[in-house]
Amino acid sequence: MQRVLLLVLAAVAPAVAAQERRPGPPDSARAAQLRSEIERRFTDRVRQELDLTDDQAAKLRATQERFGARRRPALERQHRLRQALQEQMRPGVAANQDSVRRLMDGVRAGRSELLTIEEEEQRELAGYLSPVQQAQFQMLRERLVRRIQEARRDRPGGGREDRPARRPRRRPPP
Repeated sequence: MQRVLLLVLAAVAPAVAAQERRPGPPDSARAAQLRSEIERRFTDRVRQELDLTDDQAAKLRATQERFGARRRPALERQHRLRQALQEQMRPGVAANQDSVRRLMDGVRAGRSELLTIEEEEQRELAGYLSPVQQAQFQMLRERLVRRIQEARRDRPGGGREDRPARRPRRRPPP
């Protein structure tokens, strides 16, 4: 079964990564379709691994849809803030102190928002999953996220085609 998930990820993750490189809206219909397919296959895997009842599976699907809809925009905001912060912190260019402070405040607020979403999701999951099922679900989701990150990192350009090349930092003379 692990092999099946790896094959699914190997087949779908590069397509998601390729979609992210295309110009246009970040959440195009194709990206949404690919995300939906990954989520469906992940849900099937979770159902089998956790031995969920039909009722548990339906509740889990609803929870994932609801919290995913909240999590995605929060993650996108975090990504934009971090990109703007990275732009401010370019070597050789003086950063705007006020802008950096606002961006850092935004990053911290975003982390807090994501933590709140996760805590609310965990409380909801506790209503219909056993503690062991919750732990198994968390582990499966973490593995999926890691594999997607690896697929992004391993794609041509190392997932950095939209970022400027980093220049080595110069150390001040002694």
